[in-house]
Amino acid sequence: MRPEEIRWTMLLMAERVMFVQLKTGHDTDKGPAWISRVRFNRSWKTAYWHGKTLRRWPGMFDANFYDVETDEEYWLSGPHRDRADTRYSTIRPEIDDDAREAYAAFLHGAPLPGRERG
Repeated sequence: MRPEEIRWTMLLMAERVMFVQLKTGHDTDKGPAWISRVRFNRSWKTAYWHGKTLRRWPGMFDANFYDVETDEEYWLSGPHRDRADTRYSTIRPEIDDDAREAYAAFLHGAPLPGRERG
């Protein structure tokens, strides 16, 4: 892809503040977790996060995305206001600096960026 095509593609990507949890190598809901900004391609089937390319794949046991380079499995979802992002544990996610302000506002009732209309 030419540089101008890459820039145009980046503009078309949606960015969301998301809950991300590593599932591979950990018991149910015990893996490390983050509140992060995640970019998605136009079809929402590919996510870009922390330098990783994650692909959506149906039918995984406890995950909805996998890393295309390492095959590690991840769960990505919108964060919960009550901070109950995991189903079976009390793990608290690490909050990335670039998501901290938007996440704090969300916890106090504001919509997440990109979700202002639902």
